[in-house]
Amino acid sequence: MSSVSPFDLVIFDCDGVLVDSEPLSCLAFEQVYANHGMKLPEGTVAKGIGMKQADIMKMIEDMTGHRLPEEATSQFWPETKILFAEALQPTVGIASFLRELPQKRCVASSSQPERIAFSLEKTGISHYFGDAVYSSSMVKRGKPAPDLFLFAADKMGVDPARCVVIEDSPFGVEGAIAAGMTAFGYTGGGHTYAGHAEKLTGKGAHQVFSHWDDIAREILVAA
Repeated sequence: MSSVSPFDLVIFDCDGVLVDSEPLSCLAFEQVYANHGMKLPEGTVAKGIGMKQADIMKMIEDMTGHRLPEEATSQFWPETKILFAEALQPTVGIASFLRELPQKRCVASSSQPERIAFSLEKTGISHYFGDAVYSSSMVKRGKPAPDLFLFAADKMGVDPARCVVIEDSPFGVEGAIAAGMTAFGYTGGGHTYAGHAEKLTGKGAHQVFSHWDDIAREILVAA
């Protein structure tokens, strides 16, 4: 193991990386559409993992022709929150990883601030980040644009070249690379699928891991 880390800041996606939320999120999305008489083909919502809500809705409309009424957009979080309150868990091993992490760390997520805060609190890891939590609602363009990652690095006072982003989605990896950062793919969540790792490397992930112990060997060194 190297004695000096090449990274000064570790940027974590939230959904599917810190918390194992993606299957629950997809279920909530499908339920809202079903409540309005629109049954989505299996796997449709999962294609938008890593994107912000408005972009997922646009993707679904383009793919299926289903368009929710404007007032329905406010139903996603209440539906999701019910499922999160019942079943949301941290990804396996993340708490010990964060406890040992010597570098600065922050969250950069496509989700809304309220949802991020609830997720981190529910899973008992919010204290590892404090106020260093950034949402796509804070920037003009969401992932795969680099805006959120650059915003986070600026807020944390770290050169993008000294940042590593841990992402579970191809969109997130693409955004991290566009920001001039190192990207590690994570495939330890409950939504991992055949070919997931290959999609992440195809977007530029430098390495892909399914266990936090393996990621630790790369970045848990003297900062």
